Amino acid sequence: MKTISILGTVGIPASYGGFETLVENLARYHQANRLPTKLVVYCSAKSYSVREKSCYGADLRYVRLNANGVSSIAYDIASLFSAVWQRSDVILLLGVSGAIALPLVRLLSRSCIVTNIDGIEWKRKKWKGLARWFLRLSEKIAVMFSHEVIADNGGIAAHVSKIYGKQCHVIAYGGDHAVQATPSQYVGEQLPSRYALALCRIEPENNVGLILEAFARHPSMPLVFVGNWNNSEFGRELRERFGGVKTLHLLDPIYELGVLHSLRSKATIYVHGHSAGGTNPSLVEMMHFGVPVLAYDCVFNRYTTDNQALWFSDAESLLAAIASLTSAVAKQTGLDMKRIAEGRYTWRHIGEAYFRLLLQNDR
Repeated sequence: MKTISILGTVGIPASYGGFETLVENLARYHQANRLPTKLVVYCSAKSYSVREKSCYGADLRYVRLNANGVSSIAYDIASLFSAVWQRSDVILLLGVSGAIALPLVRLLSRSCIVTNIDGIEWKRKKWKGLARWFLRLSEKIAVMFSHEVIADNGGIAAHVSKIYGKQCHVIAYGGDHAVQATPSQYVGEQLPSRYALALCRIEPENNVGLILEAFARHPSMPLVFVGNWNNSEFGRELRERFGGVKTLHLLDPIYELGVLHSLRSKATIYVHGHSAGGTNPSLVEMMHFGVPVLAYDCVFNRYTTDNQALWFSDAESLLAAIASLTSAVAKQTGLDMKRIAEGRYTWRHIGEAYFRLLLQNDR
């Protein structure tokens, strides 16, 4: 039996994270469809106090390193060489942290390497100097030394084609697990019955300050904003600046899908400020709820929403987009989001696309 090994994530069962959710759903798909291959998922031993041998039919192998931060480089490299040592037929590498080892892997192994390069990570504002240089080099090596490259967004595929002259397979993420979750009540401050919702990591490229500034000037539309405010000086400063505005509800991170289901389903509009990174899992999850989306105007968001969202690029255009939301426009935009999500962003579609690629390259 041929072996497919998946590397580059914390592991499964998933607690939180786009790649971890992807791997868990690929394992579910593999098990449900009884695919004639052995599936192996590499996990960080440091993230699991109980280390199960298998999950959803996939064998679990543990590496005694942290999967996040700078140590992710060593973690991914160790996982790569373990997969080679175990004679994996296909290696699915998620992210480019360990890509620096791919030239040697190609020299030593006959494994087929399929890499999902994630977003254009080196372009994020938080990376400077040596870190940015290393990430850009890792991206280049991943593209040049993988047998096949996956991009989660057409905008990233265009970048890879333009810079490296290589074609990508465009496979996004599923989001239907979010709408299928059993709703559970949010326990915390009293929220208004009508509100806009935003949900993201509190980072500059997600245009958090822009969104807060606009809604602070629009008291008739309260904003519920869920994020990791206390994880950075940037987030703490924004919370200090806007936390006193009565119509802004700045909530700490929420990872429980049932609570998120309740917050999402009750939202009047969804505001998506991401400007980098490709197809964002939180956006495709939200699209399944049929809520109108106001998105930051960039190629990634236009591709994800098939140009059917409403757009903003600064506080003034965000306020104008809110003002344009008549009941008819809101209803149609919400229906468009749900139609696109159900046709493109389900785990059945994503599982089919991944395993079609992985099995056709099974050599």
